[in-house]
Amino acid sequence: MVADSYDAVVVGAGGDGPVAAWKLAEAGLSVLVLEAGPFHGNENWPTPHEDPGGEASSSVEDLSGDLLDEQFTTREFEMINKLVFGPADHERGFWFRKFPGDGAILQCAGVGGTTLHYLGNHPRAYPASIDEQGHWPIDYADLVPYYQEVEAMCEVAPAPTTAKEELFVRGAEAAGWDLLDGKNVTEAGYRPQPNAIKQPDERLHVDADYEGSFTYPDVEGDTLALGNITGNPHPRGAPFEEKAKQASNVSFVPPALETGNVTIRPNAFVTDVKTETALGDAPTATGVEFRDTWSGAEEAVEAEVVVLAAGAIETPRLWLNSGLPDNDWVGKGMTIHLPDSVMGLWDADDLEETIGKPTIDQYQGQDSAVRFDYPGVGMFQPITAAPGIGAFLGFGASASGFAFRNDPAEAPWDTMGRLAGRELKELLADYRRMLPIFILTDDRPHKRNGVSVTPGIADEHGPVAQVNLEPSEGDRARRDELAEIASEILREAGASHVHRSDSPPTAIHIQSTMAMGKVVDEACEAYDVDRLFVADHSALANGIGGPNPTNTGQALAARTGERILERHF
Repeated sequence: MVADSYDAVVVGAGGDGPVAAWKLAEAGLSVLVLEAGPFHGNENWPTPHEDPGGEASSSVEDLSGDLLDEQFTTREFEMINKLVFGPADHERGFWFRKFPGDGAILQCAGVGGTTLHYLGNHPRAYPASIDEQGHWPIDYADLVPYYQEVEAMCEVAPAPTTAKEELFVRGAEAAGWDLLDGKNVTEAGYRPQPNAIKQPDERLHVDADYEGSFTYPDVEGDTLALGNITGNPHPRGAPFEEKAKQASNVSFVPPALETGNVTIRPNAFVTDVKTETALGDAPTATGVEFRDTWSGAEEAVEAEVVVLAAGAIETPRLWLNSGLPDNDWVGKGMTIHLPDSVMGLWDADDLEETIGKPTIDQYQGQDSAVRFDYPGVGMFQPITAAPGIGAFLGFGASASGFAFRNDPAEAPWDTMGRLAGRELKELLADYRRMLPIFILTDDRPHKRNGVSVTPGIADEHGPVAQVNLEPSEGDRARRDELAEIASEILREAGASHVHRSDSPPTAIHIQSTMAMGKVVDEACEAYDVDRLFVADHSALANGIGGPNPTNTGQALAARTGERILERHF
């Protein structure tokens, strides 16, 4: 049951909220976590998309690996629909955001948030992006002990190598790039991906000739089968906490519940931050109001501290809809790593010559297991997926329109743009000989980019978020440079055809809309509202140089938890 008041209320159980909740609860505070989406793999909600189930969960004994196996089928279309940002009752449709022009926002709802879709990639920020770009009020060194803590909790380790990584490394070496050593990247080069995925069972080693079951307890850890975009319950049969991918529902929710001080209330969409104001003082956060997404009932809870961790779109939306003090930077300065995709296709004979078999088989191994880092410009990595998601990422949309309209004669790629019809079918028929590269740019904070609310368009939770993005010329130039390097690496690895998507703005990694140093101070407490903290990616002061942001968001959330304790408890 949910009580009337707590020491702390955390709004959102995505990638970062459970980290802050765990930190606070470990110190003995009572913590309520309110999550708008469902709670998968919890016995209080055996059919989370069909009926309301229980009210809340406060015990690690409620977690069930068997239920997670049942609910996370890894079927592409089913799991995207199941996890995408919307209520547990999908008969009500998804929650709407307004994104004018081309582009898309890809986020999840539910305990675990968008880490349910993430690939487990857990690199650190580039030190220069924090120490040299002038956006952060803290130093990179301040984050290192929290990186170490999060990496230990998530069992971060270099990803294992399969044929697709071997090809990538061959291309990078042939193009003259060096192998990087260490976690704090200060120069350009390639390296194994640091992943928050348990290492594969030793019996799955390439020389082991394993022919047994791939279910727990016959194997433990990663099974080297794709599925991280679609939730990933592997290994099947494992207890909840023994699942391989360390999404926040697996890595931080169990230890938070084990403290005995945390209650998680899913299906609870927070609509208002309550404040009190003494004469002459700044307002003080005193609690929140939320709406049950099944019944529509509105409830309220009081707290000594309110922690916003609803994500880089919903956190500023909640601030704006709550009528909190004006701050010119609330919702502004959004970065999304301005992504793009480049795809290589090989001839079977060339593969036989280089890797000893006629196919790459991108479905084998972890979804992303090697990376190229370029501080000051960004990074890229193979992102391998089943054919449906692969077609969407690589060919489904383009800022350049259809490929037949584009002439890439002067470019290092053979085709660019959206593929459809016969051409798309022919390429997808060669799925087993493809290697897709996903580009993430060091896009910089610009005040024109970000989140506002549209009073004329509202849902049951208030005016909806409008997301505006116009990349700068510098952002586009950095993305182009990365696309050219990626194309060269694919060519050097032997690709006979290279295709560039020229993707429209796709918000997969979203940061900086409640930036530290602009909206919140060095402890991530709001400048304009006492006892109101931000503990999600929106507090990142920039795009951290382009690396996948989960590790940095969680490290900052852990640091914020400690600062809350120091200041108010």
